[in-house]
Amino acid sequence: MTTFPPRPITNETELIATQNRINSILDKGSLTKDDRDYLKVLGMLVYEYEEEHEPILTISGVEILKALLEESQLSPQDLVPILDNEFMVLEVLNGKCQLSENKIQELANFFNISPSLLIDIA
Repeated sequence: MTTFPPRPITNETELIATQNRINSILDKGSLTKDDRDYLKVLGMLVYEYEEEHEPILTISGVEILKALLEESQLSPQDLVPILDNEFMVLEVLNGKCQLSENKIQELANFFNISPSLLIDIA
């Protein structure tokens, strides 16, 4: 701890150094209470830096749906049994149509994901 005292992280180099320090402590296996407390402080510093400098991008439900289709190597046609017709599928994928909670649940079940990922399509 004295070789790497906890300090606010102000740049990417300090972030990487802090992450490396965290990893080196975790790699040693058995942790003392002091190790766990030190890790907690370092983790909070990393979290604070990332919250300020690396905001999480928000992805719309439509974008998620498109990505799921691509990743699953499916075509929009594969959603017709869920969304009733090809026109509805295209309207949803173009962001021009909203879905009922039931349809969102059916899509979530189909892709085995949480419906909350698609909720903004409702």
